[in-house]
Amino acid sequence: MTTKLEKLEAAVQAVLGERIVQSKNALGELTIVVAAADYLQVMRDLRDHADTHFEELIDLCGVDYSTYGDGAWDGQRYAVVSHLLSVKHNWRLRVRVFAADDDMPVVASLIDVWNAANWYEREAFDLYGILFDGHNDLRRILTDYGFIGHPFRKDFPVSGYVEMRYDAEQKRVVYQPVTIEPRENTPRIIREENYGMK
Repeated sequence: MTTKLEKLEAAVQAVLGERIVQSKNALGELTIVVAAADYLQVMRDLRDHADTHFEELIDLCGVDYSTYGDGAWDGQRYAVVSHLLSVKHNWRLRVRVFAADDDMPVVASLIDVWNAANWYEREAFDLYGILFDGHNDLRRILTDYGFIGHPFRKDFPVSGYVEMRYDAEQKRVVYQPVTIEPRENTPRIIREENYGMK
């Protein structure tokens, strides 16, 4: 007897075939990885094919893998992860695509496939600097328009680059370089030889 997850895996394999770079069934969820060149057509096929019929994009986010696994990650740095839902089949699927270039991460936009991708892609651009080819309004959505950098990148400084404050003389908000002195907090650890033993 095949399980629901095995049926999903078989349906996705039948629709996508060799375009699946990696497939992982873990913790009751199916995750597939596809190449950036195939990404847009794969998503259209997952939506339009009767065997999969993923009519909803639930979520889309960026990921920076640069320090994943304590720096042991060996692969492309930036990925876009999408979560799809098929109401018809009551299935969920996670699709991961890695941007081919770490210096300028670009993947295809899904706006023409699911309108819901609009703000998700803007968020991934704002926080990670991932560009979405074909997005007609790719601009910041969470940070200020004058913000420098992408705050969810692993190499972004914790204190940021600039701080803002209200200047009473100029009667406006002004930006200035960060004035906080960086410091390292090391927690004090108390160890007792026989702690917790009777």
